[in-house]
Amino acid sequence: MSEKTILVWFRNDLRIHDNEILLEAVRKADKVLPVYCFDPYYFQKNASGASKTGNIRTRFLLESVADLRNNLRALQSELIIRIGSPAEVLPQLAVEYEVNEVYHHREVAHEETDISEQVETALWKIKLNLKHFIGHTLYHKEDLPFPIKDIPDSFAIFRKKTERESAVRPVLDTPDLINTPAITDAGEMPTLAQLGLEEPLNDVRSRTRFTGGETNGLLRLEQYFSEQVPPNSGKNVRNVSKLSPWLSLGCLSMRQVYWAAKSHHSDALELELLWRDYFRFMFKKHGTKYFNAGDSSIENDVLTDELFEKWKSGNTGVPFVDASMHKLNATGYISNFSRQMVASYLINELEVDWRRGAAYFEEKLIDYSPASNWGNWAYVAGIGRNARDDRYFNSGKNLDELDTKGDFITRWLPETPAGQPPLAQAV
Repeated sequence: MSEKTILVWFRNDLRIHDNEILLEAVRKADKVLPVYCFDPYYFQKNASGASKTGNIRTRFLLESVADLRNNLRALQSELIIRIGSPAEVLPQLAVEYEVNEVYHHREVAHEETDISEQVETALWKIKLNLKHFIGHTLYHKEDLPFPIKDIPDSFAIFRKKTERESAVRPVLDTPDLINTPAITDAGEMPTLAQLGLEEPLNDVRSRTRFTGGETNGLLRLEQYFSEQVPPNSGKNVRNVSKLSPWLSLGCLSMRQVYWAAKSHHSDALELELLWRDYFRFMFKKHGTKYFNAGDSSIENDVLTDELFEKWKSGNTGVPFVDASMHKLNATGYISNFSRQMVASYLINELEVDWRRGAAYFEEKLIDYSPASNWGNWAYVAGIGRNARDDRYFNSGKNLDELDTKGDFITRWLPETPAGQPPLAQAV
């Protein structure tokens, strides 16, 4: 009897812990072939010359894939890396390594599902099955108290009913060993230049340098709980988890974080995870609604373009907005509170189409995920908002009341040739 080989197609699940497709492949197959594709689609340029995926976000991705490869090697396996369309790469590898089936985690946003359909069609041509798994949410869809089509659009109702009637599944085991076929060409990690991007310049004002990968994600999770201030300390401090970059690429499992939050009684972190689930299920329910809601086309006139450019570059004259955009451009990360404020300013004050802001965040954010990003922007724009949700979502603060003494009030400029700190330009 011939051996069974399963190809595991990694996408936004770059981890070995609590990874159902990896564990199931190890259990069901004699040999497992892990694969990651750098799809040129995600690095294409738009009309203005900006990349769909910016260089800071891509650097984080490269680090995460490299860490996955190292972790697989520690299990005596290997990660095949290719640059190319998955619909072309995966069937070629399937034929070369005599694969019997391909596993992957199902996505919900239309671009990702379109790519899955292309892969599925290409595999069917060589009589192979693409098996879909559900592994990106905290609550499994089969455990929800309502079918996807009936999920409440109100987050408050969704939260109350889900927490009362559903349960989060336990974390899955991590494989001890992965038997992989003899690989002739595992492929090299691409450079930013090979993906059409320049090396990002570090800003000395950034206190946090996010490094991608499961290893660093687990370290950050441990660090977060060590930073917690006891409720009875008398200190008014709210520690932000900053786990979203690793959650977005699946370097951290939602369930792993949830059970850690449970053990440390971290209600704030549980709420953060539930918001992620909510937006993902909304995408599943409404399809492309979040992309198409509003006017049928994005308005592009000289004045709108000028206002949008000022917002992007942090040159609006509103200190908190400008500081937030400087920080976003320099680091690829700003707090959820800052995102709400700059989004609200773009939509309500500058009256620029919200989808332009969402697309810019897609380029810049190292924790970009389609559901959370486009869902949050649509929510700020008033699409699907329920007044009962405001207490969870809105800040209630005027921009003029916010602290304007942070480092990023000044605009970042490149380092000098002598390697001295970057100059600062007042705004």
